[in-house]
Amino acid sequence: MAIADKIQQYLEQLPTASQTEVLDFAEYLLDKTLRREDRDWSGLSLASAMRGLEDEETPLYTSADLKAVFE
Repeated sequence: MAIADKIQQYLEQLPTASQTEVLDFAEYLLDKTLRREDRDWSGLSLASAMRGLEDEETPLYTSADLKAVFE
């Protein structure tokens, strides 16, 4: 029997108030999982963007390049 089927069987035996708690907890777990995946993708994206920069002999930009010019 699949896990989802087992959960469904238990859920059907619970009163409505408890079913609501289970729903709230499931939504919390899903949100937590999605936030973790977002962090993982963000880290991967940054790592990909920075890949190879440590091997450069001469930096492309210096601190002088960071100066903003306003007219």
